[in-house]
Amino acid sequence: MQAVYADVIIDISHEKVDRPFQYRIPEHLLDKVTVGCKVTVPFGRGNTSRTGYVLAIGNPPEWEESRIKEISEVCDKSITAEDNLIALAAYMKETFGSTMIAALKTVLPVKKVTKAVEHKTVHALKDEKELQLAAFNAASKHRRAQARLLDALCESPEIAYPLVTGKLNVSPQTVQSLEKQGYCKVVVTTEYRNPIRFRDESRKCVSLNPDQQKIVDSIEEDRKQKKYGTYLIHGVTGSGKTEVYMELISKCVESGKQAIMLIPEISLTYQTVSRFYQRFGDQVSVIHSRLSEGERFDQFERAKKGEVTVMIGPRSALFTPFPNTGLIVIDEEHESTYKSETSPKYHAREVAIYLAKKNGAQVILGSATPSLESYTRAKRGEYTLFELESRATANTLPTVHITDMRKEFEEGNKSIFSRLLQNKIEDRLEKGEQTMLFLNRRGYAGFISCRSCGEVIKCPHCDVSLSEHRDGKLYCHYCGFEQRKVTKCPACSSPYIAGFKAGTQQIEELILKQFPTAVVLRMDADTTKNKDDYEKILSRFSNREADILLGTQMIVKGHDFSGVTLMGILAADLSLNGNDYRSGERTFQLLTQAAGRAGRGEIQGEVVFQTYQPEHYAITASATQDYKAFYEEEMLYREMLLYPPAAELLAVQLTGPDEKGIEALAAKLALQAESMALQDPPVRIGPAKAALGKKKDLYRQVIYYKHKDYETLIQVKNEMERYLNTLQLRRENVQFDFNPMHMF
Repeated sequence: MQAVYADVIIDISHEKVDRPFQYRIPEHLLDKVTVGCKVTVPFGRGNTSRTGYVLAIGNPPEWEESRIKEISEVCDKSITAEDNLIALAAYMKETFGSTMIAALKTVLPVKKVTKAVEHKTVHALKDEKELQLAAFNAASKHRRAQARLLDALCESPEIAYPLVTGKLNVSPQTVQSLEKQGYCKVVVTTEYRNPIRFRDESRKCVSLNPDQQKIVDSIEEDRKQKKYGTYLIHGVTGSGKTEVYMELISKCVESGKQAIMLIPEISLTYQTVSRFYQRFGDQVSVIHSRLSEGERFDQFERAKKGEVTVMIGPRSALFTPFPNTGLIVIDEEHESTYKSETSPKYHAREVAIYLAKKNGAQVILGSATPSLESYTRAKRGEYTLFELESRATANTLPTVHITDMRKEFEEGNKSIFSRLLQNKIEDRLEKGEQTMLFLNRRGYAGFISCRSCGEVIKCPHCDVSLSEHRDGKLYCHYCGFEQRKVTKCPACSSPYIAGFKAGTQQIEELILKQFPTAVVLRMDADTTKNKDDYEKILSRFSNREADILLGTQMIVKGHDFSGVTLMGILAADLSLNGNDYRSGERTFQLLTQAAGRAGRGEIQGEVVFQTYQPEHYAITASATQDYKAFYEEEMLYREMLLYPPAAELLAVQLTGPDEKGIEALAAKLALQAESMALQDPPVRIGPAKAALGKKKDLYRQVIYYKHKDYETLIQVKNEMERYLNTLQLRRENVQFDFNPMHMF
C-alpha cells in the first residue's frame, strides 16, 4: 500500500518551528487522521513526544521516505480544527503577526471534548405482581439488596440511580444482575450545561421608532439583495441601538441563519443576556472566560447542532462554530477590549469583517462614541453610516455640570468630592434615588500633575505625559526622553505636585464616612473575582438594594438602571494624562458613556464632571455628547503626528532576560528593516525602553513604525520575521502589534 503523508504544525510557539513538518500516517490511523485533528508526533533529535495539528494530507514526500517519521496517535478528546478555521488562523498569522500554532489556538477557544452531564434512572420492566414475586424469591435466597430494589420499583417504577446506590444501598453489580434477568433497565439521558441561570419566559417586543425602523429597513433591504457590507450605527446614549440589533438579529434568525452578538465586558453579560432572553428565549446562549470547560464545550456543541441561533459574548464568541452565520453585531465597538493583548494581537472588528466576507454575512458596529478608525472609514464610504441623534424615549440627555477642582482646592476643599457633588449625593439619598460614582483610572501610568493648577508634566517632543519610574526619573515611552522628578510645578511653582494614588477601596471608605446611611456597592477587579460576582452586584443595584454604585470603567458601559439620576465622575481628566496618543479619545468615550448612565428612567439625570482641565476639548465635547466636534479636533492632532487612523502604526515589542542583549537585538531589527528597498519607507521611532521597562525579570524594548499603507508595514513585519528565523534566539521574544490600543 502506498504511504500517505500529513503536514503537521507543532505545538511550539517559536518562529524556528513555525512551519509544517511532514509525517507518515501509519496504516492503523488512516481512518482517524483528518485535516485539523490534533495528533501526537515524535519531534526533534530526541524524538520528544509533541502534539500538533494536521494542516494537510496527501502531499508527496519532501524527503527520503526513510527519514520521515510516523504519527504516534490521534488525540481522541481534542477538538478538530475545520478547514475554515485553519484558513482563518492563516489570515490572522499574516495580518496581525504571530506563529501559526498561536493563531490556531486562538480560533479554537474550546480545546478538548468534555464529558456530557449524565442522568441515570432505573426503570421497571415488569408489572407490580411480577416484581413482588421476584422480591419475595430474592428475600428467601438472602439476596436482600435485590429485594430492596424490587420492592422500591413496586412503589415507583422509575427511580433515580443515585437514590438506588445511595439511600437503598444497592451496588451497581446488583442492578446489572436484575437487568440481565429482565426486571429493570438503566436509562441514561444527557443534558447540556446551561450557563444562563434565570428563566424569564415572557416575550418582550419593542416597537421601533421611525429612525430605528429606517435603519432596520435599509440593512434588511441590503441583505435581501445579498449586499453583505459593514454598517456603523452612531447613536447617542439611550437612543435604542440594542432594539435595532435585536430586530436585525430576529430577521437574520427568521431567514434560517445565526447571529453573533459581541459585547466588550463580561460585566455586561447579565443585562444583555436578560434582554435577549426575553426576546429570543432558549435560542440564546453565552460564552465567556468565566464559564467552566464543560459549559464552554456544551455551548459550542449546541451552536454546531443548531440548538442555539444567537451567541452573546466578548471577542472569543467570534469563533462560535455556527453552520451559517448571517450577522455579527459588535456593540460598543470603540472598546479596547476588542483588541487581543496576546499573540496574535488581532482586533475583533477586522476578524469579523473577514469572516463576514467569507460567509456572506453583515457586520453591525454600534456606539455612542465610535472609534476614530470606524468613523473615518464610514466617512470614506467603506462603511455605511447611520445616526440616531436623540434618545428612544421622550427623555432628554442628562444635564452635565463641569466642576473645576483647582478652584475647589483654592477655596479650601481638599476632599476628593467637590461641594456640588456632595450636595447632589445628599439630595439623591433624601429622595430615594440612586447614584453611580465612576473613578476614571483608565490610562493611569504613574504621571505627575499639580493639584493647584492641574499642570501635567509632558514630554517636550511627543505631547504625551512623562511616566514616573521607581528610579526617581520621568520617562517618555515614545522617544526615550528622560528628566529628573520635579518637586515644584513648572507652571505655578506650587509644591503640591505628585502622582494620583486614590483607589476605589479608599473612596468607598470616604463615602461611608461622609454618607453613613448610604448602602454602597463597589465594583472593581477585587470585587468581581468569582464567576457570578458581576451578576450579583448588578442585580442588587438593579433591584434598588443599594443607593450608590462605585466602580471603575466596568460600570459605565451599556448598563441601564432606571433608578439612577446622578452620575459623578471623580477624576474626569485622569485618563487624559496617560502616556498614549489615544488618551483624548479614551477620555471622551469614557465620559460620554458614563454620562449616559444617568436619567434613563422617567426622571431626568444629572452628571458632575470633576476635573483639573475643564477647558480640554475632550471634556467639553463629552459634556454635550458632541462627537463630531471632538472628532474634528482629535483628527487634526492625529494627522499632524501621523497616528491612526491618519496613518497605520506597527509596534515591534521585544522581551528578554538580558538588558544589553535585548537592546542589541532591537538595534539589529531596526537596521534590518532599514535595509529594505522600499520606495516610500515608514517613519521609525525607537528602539526605546518600553513603558514598563522590566516585568517579571524580563527587559522590554519597543520600536514603532508609521506609514499610510498597512501593506507596507506587513512587509516590514515579514522582513523582521525572516531575519529572526536566521537567528538562534532562545530566551528573547518578539511580538508584533498593528495599531496598538495600549502602550507596551
